[in-house]
Amino acid sequence: MTLLRDEGLTAEELAVWRMMQRAQVRITRHLEAELLVAHDLPLASYEVLVQLAEAPERRLRMNDLAGRVLLSRSGLTRLIDRLQRDGLVSREACANDARGLFAVLTDAGAERLAEATPTYLRGVRTQFLDLLGAGEITRVRAMVAKLDLSDSP
Repeated sequence: MTLLRDEGLTAEELAVWRMMQRAQVRITRHLEAELLVAHDLPLASYEVLVQLAEAPERRLRMNDLAGRVLLSRSGLTRLIDRLQRDGLVSREACANDARGLFAVLTDAGAERLAEATPTYLRGVRTQFLDLLGAGEITRVRAMVAKLDLSDSP
């Protein structure tokens, strides 16, 4: 079928795009499965805990956190609800903005993150880094940097 190529993509361009999508999905599914089996922690929850752990005072405004983990505000709210029920995060009002809320990493959340991080890093290594040869990581970083147009760190 030439439907997509008729829109200006060559067969090679389309193949590269699809390969990138498949690689991202494959790696993400593997990380998700490993975190769920070993720690009963979905990948999205792990990413929220990481962002909070790396933030000053282990807290971020909900809007900022949503942008960092690439979730909608409503999607993040549902996720934070679950993490709060599990005691991994808490919510705190923003002192200078009555409408603003912070998500805050609890001590239990920091402990769960510390337990899950070796599993996550091992998955990143085996599913991605170990598959690249010498010098390829630098080249992949340069290529992906061209695609990463986000304002987040």
